[in-house]
Amino acid sequence: VIADAKTILVVLNDGREFEAELIGTDPGTDLALLKIEARGKLPFAAMGDSNAVEVGEWVVAIGNPRGLDWTVTAGVVSALGRETVSQRTGLSIRGLIQTDATINPGNSGGPLLNAKGEIIGINEMILSTSGGSQGIGLAVPINLAKDILDDLVKHGRVIRPWLGVELHMEID
Repeated sequence: VIADAKTILVVLNDGREFEAELIGTDPGTDLALLKIEARGKLPFAAMGDSNAVEVGEWVVAIGNPRGLDWTVTAGVVSALGRETVSQRTGLSIRGLIQTDATINPGNSGGPLLNAKGEIIGINEMILSTSGGSQGIGLAVPINLAKDILDDLVKHGRVIRPWLGVELHMEID
């Protein structure tokens, strides 16, 4: 959502606007951490535990599809632990939550909430051959987002171990 942005503007549902500072990005999860300066308290949703999510659990996805602010869709968790390749970075993203709650273009970055209203994921993308929703939406689990938060704050990026070995062979 913020790739190649010169200015990042955060707009709250009460109409307040804040220019955001980019703290860090992680291409491995396609997430970014932003900071805004605001007077007073800001509204927030509680973070849930994505390790407790179960297939069949009801969820809602909130986003801004095609510029339509504050859109909510409902569905269930269809599967856990999905893997896909980011269309933007070409990197593999692992451990995703699959949902049939519609995640249209523009919902990326919005929250995936459980029935208690807790954030259990961050909407990532849809898997689609046509570009429309086909009931396969993916979200980054909130526990994974929490795990990378410290690295984004300290280093502006996530530091992952890398062995540096690549094998190209077919095993029969």
